[in-house]
Amino acid sequence: MKKNKSILYIVAIVVGLIIVNAISSSIYQRFDLTKDHRYTLSEASKSLVSNLDSPLIIDVFLEGDFPSEFRLLQTEVKQIVDEFQLETNQIVINYINPIEDETTRQQYIEELTKQGLEPYINTDNSTGKVTQDIIFPWAYASYKDKRVKIPLLKRSLTQGLQEQINNSVQSLEYAFADGFSKLVNAKAKKIAILKGNGELGDIYMADFLTTIKPYYNIAPFTLDSVSTNPQGTLDKLNDYDLIVVAKPSIAFSENEKLVLDQYTMSGGKSLWLTESVVMDKDSLYNDSGTGVSIMRDLHLNDFFFKYGVRVNPTLVKDLYSAPIMLAIGEGSQAQMQPIQWQYSPLAASNPDHPITKNLNLVKFDFASPIDTLKNNIKKSILLQSSPKSKLEGAPTTISLANVTNSPNEESYNLGSQNLAVLLEGEFSSVYDQRILPFKVTNFQSKSKATKMVVISDGDIIKNNVIKNRPQELGFDQLTGKSFGNKEFLLNTVNYLLEDNGLINIRAKEINVGFLDAEKVKDSKGTWQFINIALPLILLALFGFVFNYLRKRKYAS
Repeated sequence: MKKNKSILYIVAIVVGLIIVNAISSSIYQRFDLTKDHRYTLSEASKSLVSNLDSPLIIDVFLEGDFPSEFRLLQTEVKQIVDEFQLETNQIVINYINPIEDETTRQQYIEELTKQGLEPYINTDNSTGKVTQDIIFPWAYASYKDKRVKIPLLKRSLTQGLQEQINNSVQSLEYAFADGFSKLVNAKAKKIAILKGNGELGDIYMADFLTTIKPYYNIAPFTLDSVSTNPQGTLDKLNDYDLIVVAKPSIAFSENEKLVLDQYTMSGGKSLWLTESVVMDKDSLYNDSGTGVSIMRDLHLNDFFFKYGVRVNPTLVKDLYSAPIMLAIGEGSQAQMQPIQWQYSPLAASNPDHPITKNLNLVKFDFASPIDTLKNNIKKSILLQSSPKSKLEGAPTTISLANVTNSPNEESYNLGSQNLAVLLEGEFSSVYDQRILPFKVTNFQSKSKATKMVVISDGDIIKNNVIKNRPQELGFDQLTGKSFGNKEFLLNTVNYLLEDNGLINIRAKEINVGFLDAEKVKDSKGTWQFINIALPLILLALFGFVFNYLRKRKYAS
């Protein structure tokens, strides 16, 4: 009887284990216990890969034996890719070490570099011997007949490797989601780059246009036809979801303003980069080294006033500013040196808004302050100068000769000045209760819910041009510093066109802990004692006490 019960007991255990195993294999759940939920994909990321109808192939080149910082990045890349794989069985991962085979090593390096996958050269002299590792922190994502490259390392000339790795880990989900978005999402929304009022030429906006081109359909749009066919111009403009007006220099006519006003009333979004004071840094590099700032009237004062902002005809000078490179010294002894240039404020971003969260400083040149006015429109300050700011009226003579003079810091006491403002809500028409310059079909005095961003400097979208080749926006070749201009503008366009998913992914914060090298060096001996010597001492003490007690017990 007991034997039968034992057999039944064993059978019950075996059957129970089989049932538990079957249930556990069909019900799979992962739990992200990290404080910052770094391994939990956002809903926007999940939706990107939820409807894949063909294999999405990811080739990751961050493979090999790396320094500790890159091993962390390597681990985080594998973790985030695994999370994407759990969402769909259409994702295929290949981990490739392009320099593993000595015979094809140089060929791979040349091919990947030609394709724009610049290697990272890591120099290590911690052991007294200088060694260099070639690392490719890149991935390719391929879907159907399209392929995009995905940067895994956010490089910076002004940050150490640990800080670069930290920023890269924070951006990994966005890096992959951004790449997948370019492959999966069709470009549905249209952006008009306004022309005809002296706006920047395409070559000076080339990097910005190249940045947004994978996401949206872009086309130039001129207001020249307003004078002959204003209603037709308005109808065509209403086909676009967003207009970008970059540094106009010719005043707008009333007909043009009415077209732009009714575009806004129809729910159109707009990005205005406009200036009330004319001053170009390039004009200072002449024989005299001087220039005169003058007021610029684009006839837009009533336009912006009605919407709730005013761009004042003064210049912001800021003690917290970008440098300018000048030759210091005479003749052959002169050397190019960076000198602080108060006319180039480095704007701090609003940490609470998705457009500017986790954003680097944005560089301005000859910016004007923006006042916000009371009306029913919601206003969010996106960028501001530092509290150590002052205002300078126009016209004013500006001279490079004064750059080396120490500024009177006590005069920089006007506090932070608004340089970029977001307007959201239902706008009232500028031409409400006014005589219209031309007859509009279905004139609207109140807009649908819409958005507008006003920036008081057109230069933040302007990239340098060297030998007729556009340079990277936000990168200063003279000082080697990178600013957040391009990322800010991309975030702004995404937000205005309600692509909030990518913005929220980009704003995700992940805290990565690194060992402090100095503390490790200072307390090296202590931790070696704790980890090596102390266990041996405790083991010897335990053996001594054990033997003592054992002898005492059995001695009698």
